[in-house]
Amino acid sequence: MAAPQVEIYTKWGCPYCVAAKSLLEKKGVAFTEHDITMGGPKRQEMLERVPGAVTVPQVLVNQQALGGFDDISALDRDGKLDPLLGL
Repeated sequence: MAAPQVEIYTKWGCPYCVAAKSLLEKKGVAFTEHDITMGGPKRQEMLERVPGAVTVPQVLVNQQALGGFDDISALDRDGKLDPLLGL
């Protein structure tokens, strides 16, 4: 089974972004980071992919928006994150 595609939209200096990346790294999950600190096309892309997203991080797994750090942390506590990450 192929590893899921994990993406995270972040901004420089965002502690929740650091925490979300740390959680994914601790699990050994490879991810693609999109830095939207200066806005631009990646910020617009995030808004199109995750309608209503007003904060970062935004974590997507196989195109499915999981939300931010609090959301993925809750999924992890409930044992629901690992299956989404193919672990």
